[in-house]
This record gives sequence, structure tokens and C-alpha cells, in this order.
Amino acid sequence: MSITEHELKIKLEDVEDPDLGEDIITLGLVNDVRIEDETARIELAFNAPYAPSEMELGNRIREVVDEAGLEPDLRAHVGSEHGFDDEVLPRVRNVIAVSSGKGGVGKTTVAANIAAGLEKRGAMVGLLDADIHGPNIPRILPVESEPGVTPNEDIVPPRSDGVRVISMGIMTQEEDDPAILRGPMVNKFMLKFLEGVEWGRLDYLVVDLPPGTGDATLNLLQSMPVTGAVVVTTPQEMALDDTRKGIEMFRKHDTPVLGVVENMSTFIAPDTGKEYSLFGTDGAQTIVDKYDIPLLGQIPIHPDFGAEGSAGALVKDDESAVQETLEDLVADVSDRIGQVNRQTVADTVEGGPDNKLPTETED
Repeated sequence: MSITEHELKIKLEDVEDPDLGEDIITLGLVNDVRIEDETARIELAFNAPYAPSEMELGNRIREVVDEAGLEPDLRAHVGSEHGFDDEVLPRVRNVIAVSSGKGGVGKTTVAANIAAGLEKRGAMVGLLDADIHGPNIPRILPVESEPGVTPNEDIVPPRSDGVRVISMGIMTQEEDDPAILRGPMVNKFMLKFLEGVEWGRLDYLVVDLPPGTGDATLNLLQSMPVTGAVVVTTPQEMALDDTRKGIEMFRKHDTPVLGVVENMSTFIAPDTGKEYSLFGTDGAQTIVDKYDIPLLGQIPIHPDFGAEGSAGALVKDDESAVQETLEDLVADVSDRIGQVNRQTVADTVEGGPDNKLPTETED
């Protein structure tokens, strides 16, 4: 006897979200279940493509469907009923802001590697260099062509190994031309970058924010739908002080902090492979303990992972000593995006944690 859609939903109650601690039915992560011709089409409220945690949840759902004798057909969609549709960047699933309390800590290098790493996993990715006065992204991710223009005069971003890139550094005539702009002009350019760029459909838009907590950063947070922020610091106390201020800024604007990345955590001697703590130990740990947010990664100083804006800052060598660290960072960032999104869905579910399916006799 063929299983019914209701019976399949009850079986899906056995699939627990390990991050949120409830089953996917209770959390409202199953939008729809339809069975046609021995195929179960299941629409899921997942919104973090290529995130390991959501891929693992998908595999668990397929196992349940297989055990029920059906062919799984999983689809992911999160719509306006959960507050995910936005007039700004409507075709962008997730906006990841990468921030730092001060300059020189490797924020741009981390942003570029997150974008390139997500693209390497298979996602459609854009990278917006919002640091108008210090646009270093083009040095790390050299673009393959000039920006294009649509008939509506929107900018078509050029690509760098698949990542769509927009930066003030691309728009200036010469690489070393300074962007001498006052506040209103900065805001005008940023509005153009947000509303006047034909990004296409993106799974992730990584935004390299200006350092600090100034007007440019605040205006961006108020203008675009940020899914979550990655905060970059170094172990020194001065950098940590500014990092705390940045986290407080995000909290005041109700922007989820995905976690902290500690750059220059140690130094790896290229000749011996030994690690040395040049700037202290456990610096970022004090931040994550205080704010109860994850430590997403600790990146060492290494020639393969160059200084901010250097040509060697994008790690592509699978044999590099820092490659595994960066891959783990990208996986953790996407997992946190998924967790934040699924929690948003769960928070909109009527009835909260008591939203269990009725049994057949209760229908």
C-alpha cells in the first residue's frame, strides 16, 4: 500500500535540525509535500546553498523518502511569508557583510577568500567592495573584463574566476587614482552599487564593508538586507577593543553576527612548519565568550596568505598550509547563514515549538 503525504510528513518528524534542536516539521522547514507517480516532491525552507549542514539535512530527508519506497525530489524556497523578500537586491538570497573595527587586520583578504571559496563550492557569488576610499578587492580578485552597462544603465559586474565583482577600484581610470569623496558622494556611489548593479541571481553577495563604525557602514546596514556579519580581528588588544565596538553596532541594528575570524592568529614558519604566537593568544576567544558567538576560524600568517591587498592573498593551492583552514572557514560561514535563516523561518511558524503535525485520528 502506497504511503500518503500525511504519513510521509510524520516520518519527516524524525529528521532533526542539529543546530536548532528540533525536527524539521516542528520548525516549519517543510513548506510542502506532494506525492505523484511514486515521487515525493518536498519543498524546503532552506536558503543557504552548498552549506554542509543543509546538504546533510537534505541527505537525511532523502534517506527517509527512500525508506518509504519513493523517489525524492527536493526543492528549496523561502518566500515573503518568512520575511525573506526585499525590494533591495531581490534576486540575492543572502548578503554577508564582512567587517572590522579597524583597518589592516585582513578584512578584505578574508572577504575575497570567502567569496572565492563559496564560488568554488558551486554557489553563485557576488563581491561588493564597499570600502570606497580603500578599494583593494581588484588587487586580490583581478577581473577578466571591464564592467558592462544594460539598456537601463545598470552596471553589469565583471567576473573574477566566476565571482561577480564591483569595486570603486574598477570604476577609476587608473589603479592608483584616489577616491576623493565626501560623505554625500560616498552615499551616492554606494546607492548606485546597491540599486544600479545587475547582479543577476546570486546565492551569496559578500560585502566588504569599510573599517570602523562610521556613517558609510551605518548607511549600508540601513540600506540593504544583511543576512549576517562576519567580524575580522587580530589578537592584539587594540584590535579587539575596536572589534567589540563593531559587534555592538551590529547588535544595535539587529544584524546577526555570524562569528569572528581571528586573522594573523599565529605565524607558520615556512621552512620548519612550526607555529609561533606573535601577537598573543586567545585574543578572539575573549570576544566570542563575551558575546556567545562562534569563532569561525583562526588564520595564521603565512606566505600563501599574504598581507592585505597583496597578490598572494587569494589561496588557490590545495597543498597550501592554510587551504584547509580557509575551506573550514567558508563551510562554517555558510553553515551559520543556514542556521540564521532556518531560525528566522522557525520564529515565524505559528505556534512555535508546539507546531506538531496532528495524527491521522486528529485530522
